[in-house]
Amino acid sequence: MSIRPTAVAGTWYPGTAGALTRDVDAYLTAAADGPAGALQAIIAPHAGLMFSGPVSAYAYKATAHGDFDVAVMVGPSHFVAFEGVALWPEGAFDSPLGAARIDEEGAGKLAQSPIVQAMPAAHRREHSLEMQLPFLQHLAPGVPIVPLLMGHQTAATAHALGAALASTLSGRRALIVASTDLSHYYDAATAQTLDRVVIDCVRRFDADALQAALDVRPDHACGGGPAVAVMRAAHALGATESVVLQYADSGDVSGDKTSVVGYLAAAFGRFSRAAS
Repeated sequence: MSIRPTAVAGTWYPGTAGALTRDVDAYLTAAADGPAGALQAIIAPHAGLMFSGPVSAYAYKATAHGDFDVAVMVGPSHFVAFEGVALWPEGAFDSPLGAARIDEEGAGKLAQSPIVQAMPAAHRREHSLEMQLPFLQHLAPGVPIVPLLMGHQTAATAHALGAALASTLSGRRALIVASTDLSHYYDAATAQTLDRVVIDCVRRFDADALQAALDVRPDHACGGGPAVAVMRAAHALGATESVVLQYADSGDVSGDKTSVVGYLAAAFGRFSRAAS
């Protein structure tokens, strides 16, 4: 079996199960409950856990209302440049909380899309998906995953991936995770102005508007393409509402507001109550 070893365990998050569980539990306890109803997708950040964990917890706490048979993670590639979408097709992703096995049947169906290709090399150093595992493995340890990395984040790739996800996941109890941080290394006031553009598009559940904003300024989000693709897929699979759950920046933890990274948690689905 092909095991993808951890790349940032022990640095970006605790490398032992006990310490990692304590941290994740603390973040979840501090986060507000998510909206009740049928959850289809979430947006969660992927920075070091001490920075992103307090925000990610809001997104993952919303999954408590769901019963999923697969979690599809879509993130940006930070280290390897390529066209299309890179899939880890088989085996498992290792983590301190146990290996997350690949849903090989679902991965195989996605690989039939011309936009998706098996490319394990793109995943080996990447943290954008690995940073979702502390919450996924803690809250849903038996749910298999499908790991996808977007290379060049073009509008065409985001559109094609959204369609492929919707087609492949139709009829399944799927959680789709868009892994993205927002603006990087501006002062907090500038970051909030840039991040508000993304937040407003997400709140309105408007993937076209988000794509248009990214076409003008890609630095609105490092995983903007994955967010657009996931929003499109969620809508096609029946999600009707978007809820912005939390926003913060790295300065809220570090105390340094002169150069921050923005973090967003959001949920998409059919909810019996909504909050923003």
